[in-house]
Amino acid sequence: MSKVITPREQDYSKWYNDLVVEADLADHSAVRGCMVIKPGGYAIWEKMQQVLDRMFKDTGHVNAYFPIFIPKSLFEAEEKNAEGFAKECAVVTHYRLKSSPTDKGKLIVDPEAKLEEELIVRPTSEAIIWNTYRNWIQSYRDLPILVNQWANVVRWEMRTRLFLRTAEFLWQEGHTAHASREEAIEETKKMLDVYADFVENYMAVPVIKGVKTPNERFAGADDTYCIEALMQDGKALQAGTSHFLGQNFAKAFDVKFADKSGKLDYVWATSWGVSTRLMGALIMSHSDNNGLVIPPRLAPTQVVIVPIYKGEEGLKTISDAIQPFIKALRAKNISVKFDDRDTQRPGFKFAEHELKGIPVRIGIGERDLANGTIEVARRDNLTKEVIQLTDAEAYIEKLLQDIQENLFQRSSDRMKNLTTEVNSFDEFQKVLDEKTGFVSAHWDGTPETEEKIKELTKATIRCIPLNNKQEDGICVYSGKPSKQRVLFARAY
Repeated sequence: MSKVITPREQDYSKWYNDLVVEADLADHSAVRGCMVIKPGGYAIWEKMQQVLDRMFKDTGHVNAYFPIFIPKSLFEAEEKNAEGFAKECAVVTHYRLKSSPTDKGKLIVDPEAKLEEELIVRPTSEAIIWNTYRNWIQSYRDLPILVNQWANVVRWEMRTRLFLRTAEFLWQEGHTAHASREEAIEETKKMLDVYADFVENYMAVPVIKGVKTPNERFAGADDTYCIEALMQDGKALQAGTSHFLGQNFAKAFDVKFADKSGKLDYVWATSWGVSTRLMGALIMSHSDNNGLVIPPRLAPTQVVIVPIYKGEEGLKTISDAIQPFIKALRAKNISVKFDDRDTQRPGFKFAEHELKGIPVRIGIGERDLANGTIEVARRDNLTKEVIQLTDAEAYIEKLLQDIQENLFQRSSDRMKNLTTEVNSFDEFQKVLDEKTGFVSAHWDGTPETEEKIKELTKATIRCIPLNNKQEDGICVYSGKPSKQRVLFARAY
């Protein structure tokens, strides 16, 4: 392979960008800040979608779709939400172009085609959805509503990075309506657990479950729950959020229901979402200087077989002999690719599949066939082993599980090693600058201190961990009393 990836230890940011492009996951588009997700990247996103969609449906949710355009008056209805997203909004003001009267071939906005009301290109869908729910809900019999949608959103980011932060991105957003506060909070926490389950057991990335501070809370929410992950460079990444919206949107859109006694009350709400940012987390958590490392449970191709042969007869002999093995693996729902391309040499194919992160690579030549053996290479630790073909089916099945578990253990060990308790501001700054990672420190609970620490160190409170132990201490910055530690980190 002629593709060169900047070493991770030399320039982490460039390593990441090189990897995304060279592994054919995504590319920059003609629209500033937007990306083209290439087939290789979209195949991984599809796997994520499939797993998450099943998990959502297993918890009683159904899919729907709502418009990408939101009338400005609806968007303004919930004041905090509107203010929170105002600076990121793209706005449609006209509905038609016309030819320039002086410059043929050029198009200009038709001033006579101005919209009566401007439309916001959705940065999030609470407004349009809750305006719709007003027509769906009259009594307790209409509740709960457990709806999810797979969609794209636009947030006009100025500093973008493929998958991690783009002006347009793909995501899912759940929007649920409930008859009681308790039921809505239960839903919020349930979906946080679903996200944590997915990220840990499919992406092989450990997470910390917690709640955001008021400063970091989703605009329009009473509480925001989150899962926080740690990348290889020691920076945190918010991998998913679940919001308890209280009755804020119901009040903004006058969504009431009659309870069993006939009394009217406002509906309780949640919203929750993950996005293609998970692709960035997957890449940064496991990959190395040779390319991607994809956990087997999310790999579009889990096993690739590369034949090593001379001439068409040699290829046919290997292909015929290996087909029962391929069929047996596929019967176990293991995805297999037989790379019989005659346009590239085996060495090129080995490097290409390594770059693209396929978990298991098998090499088999005519001599191997005569010996009844294959060479198996695992992508996570780059080791190889020669095994008997008759043992290969059970071996590969176990190997894929071992790779999945190894990736999670490796990431868990890293998180543990990069989580540090500190008790002074000097120690706080030293850990951030020299060790990086999560910094567990006492905070006095005030937004002023939170903002000052962010200003001085570029570190934010990632979350207040759930089930946090209560302990008396003093804030690392202000010296005021504190009852618990919170997790700080520099983040993406």
